[in-house]
Amino acid sequence: MAYAGARLSVACFKSVGIDAEVTPASDARTLELGGLHTSGEECFPHKVTVGDFLKICQTPGFKPERTAFLMPTAHGPCRFGQYSPYLRRLMESLGYGDVLVLSPTSEDGYSGFGDAARELVPSMWLAVVGGDILQRLLLKTRPYETRAGDADAVFEEGIEAFSRVLSKPGLKRGQRVLALVEEVRKVRDRFRSVPARYEKGRPLIGLVGEIFCRLHTFSNEDTARQIERLGGECWLSDISEWIWYTNWYSDKYMARTRGRLNTRYLSMKLKVAFQRRYEQMLLAPLAEDLRGYEEPHDIREVLEAAKPYLPAEGCIGEMVLSCGKTIYLHKKGADGILDISPFTCMNGIICEAVYPALSAAHDDIPIRVCYFDGVNTNIDRDLEIFLDLARAYQKRKRYPRVYPAYFR
Repeated sequence: MAYAGARLSVACFKSVGIDAEVTPASDARTLELGGLHTSGEECFPHKVTVGDFLKICQTPGFKPERTAFLMPTAHGPCRFGQYSPYLRRLMESLGYGDVLVLSPTSEDGYSGFGDAARELVPSMWLAVVGGDILQRLLLKTRPYETRAGDADAVFEEGIEAFSRVLSKPGLKRGQRVLALVEEVRKVRDRFRSVPARYEKGRPLIGLVGEIFCRLHTFSNEDTARQIERLGGECWLSDISEWIWYTNWYSDKYMARTRGRLNTRYLSMKLKVAFQRRYEQMLLAPLAEDLRGYEEPHDIREVLEAAKPYLPAEGCIGEMVLSCGKTIYLHKKGADGILDISPFTCMNGIICEAVYPALSAAHDDIPIRVCYFDGVNTNIDRDLEIFLDLARAYQKRKRYPRVYPAYFR
């Protein structure tokens, strides 16, 4: 769903000898095929993923018996948990029953990759963090570049460089981490070299919401780029946030047995400790560049912020993260929040119900839910109005934004 994260994940599969590819870019054919094989009552990401997989099935030389589709799953009330079983039934009904649908689950922190899990899961975490880093560097640079396309070009170069490290077979875990840290330094320097005019004052817009729709640029009509075109800058909630949340969920609900320590719990705690260490190592070269853009140190900070509105112990899913991250971004000096969600999404609907009270309690920061369903929208008009509201709020906000030293 995230451009960089998907490509880096492919590199991880290749490192353990698995031939992997990213699904072709979503397009009108995606929506056509997805619409033909869904009822219309499903959420938009389901239509998109079904359409993308069916495009692969229709390519010349497609061999079902040599193909696996990666479709993770999750428990809880969200319809996402039905994507995988629906896809299996659809493959059967269309004559592609030999296709394997691989469905790691959030219940165990997406560890269900069979014999390859020991090496693949740590590498996949590096891919997630690496992809998030590249996305953050892109979004903080692109609005200020003086020559259109320079930041995107460095972004692509970074994906290629990270992929070379992550796809290399036989590397010990520590060697792979150190090699990736070195590539982080190099891509940091390349982003620094992009000709840019870093002037303070652009409205900073936080992008929260349902994870697929906010990260999949085709599905959200490239909202971040449109905000930049209108004079704003975006802070996008990344994939790492969701992984930390599933770790918290596993810790609290899945890895304890009546309060006693057990092997599964200890294994999970060890995995989390390594994840934290690797993330810190990859972020260390970027301390100055990401000054003012720091993500929460612990996901519990986000969950605690959401508690008066949507307590994590009673709500499951992006709705809790969206509310908590909105409050976090308010304190970081954001000038407005856009919640990007699929039409009819439960997470978006629940958040929309509590945002008025949340906004009123936090200086009336502008918050808007943008729903997407793949049909024509008035997103241009809506964003223009929203940016005007953000600029008005910018003049009276209580929490000033912190900028890196290179801003003027």
